[in-house]
Amino acid sequence: MANTTIQVTKQTRDHLAELAEERGLSIGQVVDALAAAQLTAAQRAEEVAAARTHAREVIGVDVSDEEFAALDVLGSLRRIAEEKVLAMPGRNAA
Repeated sequence: MANTTIQVTKQTRDHLAELAEERGLSIGQVVDALAAAQLTAAQRAEEVAAARTHAREVIGVDVSDEEFAALDVLGSLRRIAEEKVLAMPGRNAA
């Protein structure tokens, strides 16, 4: 992917700078962490399919696709993981 300049508002930049300072990170590291926590639609679909298969085959629970989608378990886990990653003091983006 080409390196492009992205324009953000001063308010957004200041907010990111404050988040970064609080966590001992650079703005780039905060943006990297936020981007890493967001899955593409294809990645979400793969996770949902794997979780459904696991529930059906390993746990023995027959959950319909509609029931599983309504639970949003994966979304909850992603939000929790994102909060924990961003709260880590001195987290390195490596």
